[in-house]
Amino acid sequence: MRKKHWSFLIIALIVVAGLIFFGSGQNPVIDAEKYHPTCYSTIWALLPPIIAIGLALVTKEVYSSLFTGIIIGALLYANGNLELMFNTFLFQNEGGMISKLSDSWNVGIIVFLVILGIMVALMNKVGGSAAFGLWAAKNIKSRVGAQLATILLGVLIFVDDYFNCLTVGSVMRPLTDRHNISRAKLAYLIDATAAPVCIIAPVSSWAAAVTSSVPADSGINGFTMFLNTIPYNFYALTTIFMMILVAVLKCDYGPMKLHETNAIKGDLFTTNDRPYGDDLDSSSSGLGEVIDLIAPVIILIFCCVMGMVYTGGFFSGETFVNAFANADASKGLVFGSTITLLIAFVFYMTRGVMTFQEFTSCIPEGFKAMVAPILILTMAWTLSGMTGLLGAKFYVHDVVAASAGALKMFLPAIIFGVGLFLGFSTGTSWGTFAILIPIVCNVFATPDTYQMLVISIAACLAGAVCGDHCSPISDTTIMASAGAHCNHVNHVETQLPYAFTAAAVSGVGFLIAGIMGYIWESSAALISLPITLCLMFITIFIIKTKS
Repeated sequence: MRKKHWSFLIIALIVVAGLIFFGSGQNPVIDAEKYHPTCYSTIWALLPPIIAIGLALVTKEVYSSLFTGIIIGALLYANGNLELMFNTFLFQNEGGMISKLSDSWNVGIIVFLVILGIMVALMNKVGGSAAFGLWAAKNIKSRVGAQLATILLGVLIFVDDYFNCLTVGSVMRPLTDRHNISRAKLAYLIDATAAPVCIIAPVSSWAAAVTSSVPADSGINGFTMFLNTIPYNFYALTTIFMMILVAVLKCDYGPMKLHETNAIKGDLFTTNDRPYGDDLDSSSSGLGEVIDLIAPVIILIFCCVMGMVYTGGFFSGETFVNAFANADASKGLVFGSTITLLIAFVFYMTRGVMTFQEFTSCIPEGFKAMVAPILILTMAWTLSGMTGLLGAKFYVHDVVAASAGALKMFLPAIIFGVGLFLGFSTGTSWGTFAILIPIVCNVFATPDTYQMLVISIAACLAGAVCGDHCSPISDTTIMASAGAHCNHVNHVETQLPYAFTAAAVSGVGFLIAGIMGYIWESSAALISLPITLCLMFITIFIIKTKS
């Protein structure tokens, strides 16, 4: 198998090298402001992420796959000029790795990751996680109950997807371990209650991203538009409904079925890889109680929410909703988590469950636990930057804009598919919003097409979240793996069949909604949403019967 993997890699590199050098002729003279590669804004701009994703799924190795995609993107951008390729890979503004690591938003997310890692190490050290696991084992009696509790907590923590992934993972891991739920299943439950919940929550960083993507000159209130899209966001709603059905009906299929079967036998990981360490036997002081986990988590939620609205101007006179819409999520999460860490230090020292030396020893332990997601995030950001340098968003813009006018009735389904592909290829939902929402606003610019505008923007949001949910290079997917302490490739390959099932049902829903919105505007949601949810139930019931 290893030889096949390397053969696949070598063939991919040879093909790309041939595409680069065919017609490139000579090394370009670079003008930083005017330079565009030969493949700029063509279908080849999507080649680097496609190759990276394909390699990750085939080789089961994410680091070399992402690195290969980055190098291919840099080669395409440089038109085969090796000197320019290395400069692009490292130093190119808005695309190179150093540029990504110097971006204040990205650095904030890394700092937040590290602090969360330290918090988890502290809760494990004092015995809070173990105490919660024992309590949960007494009060939540079944695997179904443990999964439903995980879903409920994920739905309740709706302010931000990063925060959701790491917090739900930290709190629920002891419970799911006690009930022999695989780490892959936990990662899926975390991931499926992150972006899909945030995209239908009015008070969240995602609502702010959607609101800001609506063109200022369109005359459309972005926040009102976001609220109107919620009943049409079929992917988010069907994903949440599907999770509940899968848990209650005990319906696991695809690679997830193997992981769950092994977990029931006692193997929570299935594969030998332990990228976050084997935390099943974490040493603790033995003095901890449930409050030592619950109190820091509640404080963390409160402080992060306050940190986000602080960056949005809440304490300067803005309303709570407007403060969320204007919030800097990265900065707010760093503020909130830093304050929580200081409070946790005082709390644990006051309770006498931890010494100062134990506290300081958790700092490097927490950092080490987050090395893997930080490395994957850095490479995913760089790969996304390479895709941006190649003009992928302009290619997608041209393709959608060229066909939208003649296919208005089917545009929601088309937009959903395009958003899914773009989100999957680039690993970013917010970037997909920024590309597709202005196009949709231009297509449905008249008052009499407002209902179709709402449905189409909902399709854009749903497709972007679906692609983000499926993509191995998505930061949310990476965070879900980190929160569950699950091998990243295991998480991706076990989640894909579930995500594709919800995507297929949602696609049918948008086809129905597009037709109903075009013919019978006022009742489009009343008809299309129940049909979509019923179709999801029938689909899961058939899968359960067959498997």
